[in-house]
Amino acid sequence: MHTLEPGIEVPDPLAPYLEVDRSQPRHECWVTGHMVAGLDGTAAVDGRVGPLSTRPDQALYRAMREIADVVMVGAETVRRERFGPVRLSDEAQGRRRSLGKPALPPVAVVSRSLDLDWTARVFTQVPADARTHVITCAAANGERLAEADRAGVVVMAGEERVEPAAALRALADLGHRVVLCEGGPTWLGEVVAADRLDELCLSLSPLMGGDPLPVSVTPPGAGMAAFELRAILAEDDTVFLRYEARSAPGVERGER
Repeated sequence: MHTLEPGIEVPDPLAPYLEVDRSQPRHECWVTGHMVAGLDGTAAVDGRVGPLSTRPDQALYRAMREIADVVMVGAETVRRERFGPVRLSDEAQGRRRSLGKPALPPVAVVSRSLDLDWTARVFTQVPADARTHVITCAAANGERLAEADRAGVVVMAGEERVEPAAALRALADLGHRVVLCEGGPTWLGEVVAADRLDELCLSLSPLMGGDPLPVSVTPPGAGMAAFELRAILAEDDTVFLRYEARSAPGVERGER
C-alpha cells in the first residue's frame, strides 16, 4: 500500500492521455472507455450523466475526443444527453491534421431499433468528412434503415443484435484504429464482455445519491475482466483513474 500525495502540476490535463501508446491493441482496434461515476458508483442522476460531471471532468471529456478516430456511443445516451457532433479546439484540430487525421472524428451511434431523431444535430450539423456512423444489425426495421442510410454511414454488425466484436471489426475496416467509447453503461458492458476494452478512463465525481445505475452493466453469463491501474490524476475534488486491460499470461500486446 502507498500513500498518494500531490505531485507536480500538469499544465495540460490531456497531455498524459496523448502520450499513451495505442498502436498495439489486443484485437483489431484500440478501444478506450471514458466514463464518470459518483463516489457510490452511480453513473447517472435522473437518467442523465451531465449532473455528475464536474468542471475538470467536463474539460477532459471534451478534450479526450482528440485521441479518437471515432467516438462510439449507445443510442440511449444519444437520446438522453441530446448528443451533438464532436467539437475540438483549433489547436487540437491542427494536431490531428499533422498526424494525417481528419480535423474532427465522427460519432458512431449504436442502435438495433434505429429509433433515433434523424433531424438531431449529431446527424445534421457534422462536416462532410465526419458523417455520423450508425451501427446496427440485419434485424433492424427496413424503413428506419433507409432513414439511417440517408442520415449517415450505416455499419452492419450482427444479425439479430449489434455484436460488439463485429462492430469494432467493421470500424477498424473503415480505418478507425482508436475507438473512444463514451457509454452508455449497457453498451460498455457488452464491449467489456466481448473482451474488447483496452483502456478505461474513469472520472470519480465527489457526489453520492444518483440513480442505481453502475458505470458498466454486465450482461448475463459474462465473466470478470481484469485491469491494471496505469495513472492517477486529480483536480479539485475530482479524481481521474486510467486503467489498461490485463493481458493473458504470456501474451504481449499485438498478439492473439
